[in-house]
Amino acid sequence: MLSSRPLVRASGNPDAVAVTQTDVNQPVEPTPGEPTPTGESVPAPVVEAARRRRIHRAWFVAAVTFVTIIGAAAFRSLPGLLIGPLHDEFHWSRGTIGLAVSINLALYGLTAPFAAALMDRFGIRRVVAVALVVIAVGAGATVWMQHAWQLLLCWGLLVGLGSGSMALAFAATVTNRWFTTRRGLVTGILTAASASGQLIFLPLLSWIVKTHDWRPAAVTVALAALAVVPFVWLLLRDHPADVGLKPYGSEEFVEKPPPATGAARRAVTVLFKAARTGPFWLLAGTFAICGASTNGLIQTHFVPAAHDHGMPITAAASLLAVIGVFDVVGTIASGWFTDRFDARRLLAVYYALRGISLLFLPLLLDATVHPPMIFFIVFYGLDWVATVPPTLALCREQYGDDSAIVFGWVLASHQVGAALVAVIGGVVRDAFGSYDVMWIASGALCAAAALMALVIRRVRGDEVTAARPAALT
Repeated sequence: MLSSRPLVRASGNPDAVAVTQTDVNQPVEPTPGEPTPTGESVPAPVVEAARRRRIHRAWFVAAVTFVTIIGAAAFRSLPGLLIGPLHDEFHWSRGTIGLAVSINLALYGLTAPFAAALMDRFGIRRVVAVALVVIAVGAGATVWMQHAWQLLLCWGLLVGLGSGSMALAFAATVTNRWFTTRRGLVTGILTAASASGQLIFLPLLSWIVKTHDWRPAAVTVALAALAVVPFVWLLLRDHPADVGLKPYGSEEFVEKPPPATGAARRAVTVLFKAARTGPFWLLAGTFAICGASTNGLIQTHFVPAAHDHGMPITAAASLLAVIGVFDVVGTIASGWFTDRFDARRLLAVYYALRGISLLFLPLLLDATVHPPMIFFIVFYGLDWVATVPPTLALCREQYGDDSAIVFGWVLASHQVGAALVAVIGGVVRDAFGSYDVMWIASGALCAAAALMALVIRRVRGDEVTAARPAALT
């Protein structure tokens, strides 16, 4: 006779999921720590056999993280679309508008390591939910601005702080906690979420800006950020131990560490330790060039540069969206490659190819979309953030338990590079009337980054413990 009774009772754990036992002849396995019928206590291992045929919870957490990053990516689609409308309405210089974008990009990076430490202290859910609300407030408040300092405050400071807490350090923290294997692939998928958000929102926002105004587009960004908050709060979990699971691919149950106090102190201390090692500066330098050649240059200035050559804004924005399509493919493929090949050589190839493509861009810009431009867009899209999985893998290899925070600082250099080029690009356009100097200079920087990646010394197995800074508590 069959009956339905609980196989695992979620005693003391509101997040645990009950599994039903339909065959009364099979034993009931207790929750870890509960006494068995013989009176013995079951130690740490959880009932994994009953879940063996199910999809591991880690993949659902990764899916929620993916959707969350997509929702937060809406704001990243807007700055390049606002340069023209804000210049026309308020007569602000492109350098001033670029400064607001620069502050946004810099804070996006500089906040990341502190956000990673705050996630260790307060949990992923709380930090991410608050960050999304801050993004919504900052984006929504721009509709009432009348002065340039308000743009710097709303779009620069508030959205920068909120988005920094939603940076790739978020993806790194989720990957490190929930996955032991397939980390490169998962990193690629979560990194691709940002490109997917751009794909979803950029054509829509460009249509709203052209048809209505830039203000409804800003409100759309705010609502997109708010819409994701319930998913984060209800579905995201901080650690596999919260639901009684091992990390994906792990043979051992991992206890949830106690909350780490002194988040700011820990982030700074990890920075000082990592800064005493050569690989940190090489990773930070290459990633700064990565940010300069993507977020700072193409994402911020491609649309106005194409418009300078007579291309409609909607057409230029659609080309950026196509970059987002191939970015998804390229980033996931890069994660797969990172699990199998030398991350240093992958980075060198990525940067070299990106530099070559930028050198050809001044020859391709035109009033119409032609096949060589489409080839550039596809080529650049495949390489857009393909650098993230191997960079994160090298951080993990070099710095172990502190890798998420170290990657946060490396990401900060990425955004500082992006911020500098965002404002320099606007100044160059105001001074010379074109962006040609920026394309050529960025191509040369990418060539330098390729050489820097090859210089990073690989850590041998017997050197890993000595090379990694000790985890702080």
